[in-house]
Amino acid sequence: MGFLALAAVALVVGILIGAVGIGGVLLVPALIAFGGLGPHAAAATALATFFFTGLLGTWLFQRKGSIDWRQTAVVCAAAVAFSALGAVAAKGFSPVALTRIIAGLIIFAGCYIFLPPRNQAARPRTPAQERWLLVFVGAAAGFGSGLSGAGGPLFSVPLMMMFGFAPLMAVGTSQALQIVSAAAGTVANLSYGAVDGHLVLLVTGFELLGVMAGVKLAHVASTGQLKRGAAVLCLVVGAVLLLRTF
Repeated sequence: MGFLALAAVALVVGILIGAVGIGGVLLVPALIAFGGLGPHAAAATALATFFFTGLLGTWLFQRKGSIDWRQTAVVCAAAVAFSALGAVAAKGFSPVALTRIIAGLIIFAGCYIFLPPRNQAARPRTPAQERWLLVFVGAAAGFGSGLSGAGGPLFSVPLMMMFGFAPLMAVGTSQALQIVSAAAGTVANLSYGAVDGHLVLLVTGFELLGVMAGVKLAHVASTGQLKRGAAVLCLVVGAVLLLRTF
């Protein structure tokens, strides 16, 4: 029963990652409940699987021409630069306080995405302004990832949508960002022996099946549907994180 439940959750997580770029954090409580892992090992094991979902998601989005590599390179570079700073800052917070801050930010982002779009008659952004916005997105994603241990896409997708970037491009960028954040975090986790290799193999297979379905879904859904899906998932993830603190 535990195997079937874990496989089902992994499949759903893969679909969410492929469709809206967010949802990986939902795997952690499933690994605790059905995989018999402690919180730290569950987070480390989940993060290791996201390296592979990122590789597949990036390849599938690239095949469909849905990744703007100029945008993605800026976001990933800034995320790498600020992830260590977030890890250092995390030492100044208790785990409960930190989780509640992260959850609050994610819920705020979800609510913001649900707001009706503002009048776009204003002056369009210059290339320099857009580049600095992308630097901010990457810095926030890297800092947030280092601070909370969650993947960068959990922060980059809602931020990019808040700033008016195309939802499909935001999700495409998140696929490549997964590779960067998962690789950096997993290297550190492996040195502590916190990754359960058996569960990584088990969970990743179902996640990859879900990613393939999710990417197809992302490319047939409308812009509005993608935005609403990301917003709902932000609210769900934020609520799950809050509940885990009580």
